[in-house]
Amino acid sequence: GGSSGIGAATALELARCGARVILATRNARRGEAAASRIRRETGNNEVLFMHLDLASLRSVRAFASTFLRQEPHLHLLINNAGVSAGGTTEDGFSLPFQVNHLGHFLLTQLLLERLRSCAPSRVVIVASSAHCAGRLRPESLGRPPSGLFSTFQDYCDSKLANVLHARELATREQGTQVTCYAVHPGFVNTSLFRHAPLWLKPLLLPLAWLLFLDASEGAQAVLDCATQDGLEPLSGRYFTDGGPRVPWPAG
Repeated sequence: GGSSGIGAATALELARCGARVILATRNARRGEAAASRIRRETGNNEVLFMHLDLASLRSVRAFASTFLRQEPHLHLLINNAGVSAGGTTEDGFSLPFQVNHLGHFLLTQLLLERLRSCAPSRVVIVASSAHCAGRLRPESLGRPPSGLFSTFQDYCDSKLANVLHARELATREQGTQVTCYAVHPGFVNTSLFRHAPLWLKPLLLPLAWLLFLDASEGAQAVLDCATQDGLEPLSGRYFTDGGPRVPWPAG
């Protein structure tokens, strides 16, 4: 999710710090353009595009295989891509739940051994305060919920899954020097709501322009979790731009 929004702003700052950055994005044209722009702005030529479509578990596996073959080092995985609404994926899951959680979950599992071998390393999961309204039902996990506000519920469910993923991954990786953080970047004016229902867009778009942060401001909390020294004892915690916070009860 590095071709636009918070992901692109995060990648830009990491490149400025001298990191080798892989932009894993779905759209090749936008991904190549973003990588080229970041190389030009930073003078860092170690910024590359690789194709990854989180709406396809087959694509996630192909990306991981290519990455592991080509890249010997992985110190930081930022699970940033997100959508707010959509239909059903080729794997039979709702688009938001698969893109926001399941695809990232599988990607993390496939790259986990490389993260361990390169430790100390970090996984940063871009979550949201919307996890407050999340409800995870094991018997129908990943299936579109029903009801009038099903689109919003679907998004909230995926964000709750993000928070719980960070907590559980941190627990399982104790002693490996792989740490994990869930972060709410704030309310940011990005293309996240491009898939929102048409009736909702007239309500969302003016709010986004008037009240929301820009992408570079939203990226700051993500960058803090990615680069700040001394966060290891806080692995598994939920962060906002003000630092670690107690998540909503469901999280």
